[in-house]
Amino acid sequence: SGVSPVSPIHVYTPREVYGTVGSRVTLPCTFWSREWISEDISVTWHFQADGSRDTTSIFHFAKGQPYIDDVGTFKERMAWAGDARRRDGSIVIERLEPGDNGTFTCDVKNPP
Repeated sequence: SGVSPVSPIHVYTPREVYGTVGSRVTLPCTFWSREWISEDISVTWHFQADGSRDTTSIFHFAKGQPYIDDVGTFKERMAWAGDARRRDGSIVIERLEPGDNGTFTCDVKNPP
């Protein structure tokens, strides 16, 4: 039929991460798949501020390179802390601000 089987990726993040205003915090994201980790693996982080319905993409890792939101609230305060080959998609946020409180989601894709 030409359809390739799909294998799930299990993504693990802590339920809550705490930080204080002005400090730095690591947002851990690890993942596991039965399949080998492809060169096309991608990790996308999304943020939904407390009290908001809107979710925005704030960070993307693809083709071995990090791509950080260059216009939003996290501009110049975020860094890649992961290693995709070691199944780690973690990021660091520097100089925490009160508006950083919210829900962060790590999304991992391992094509094909």
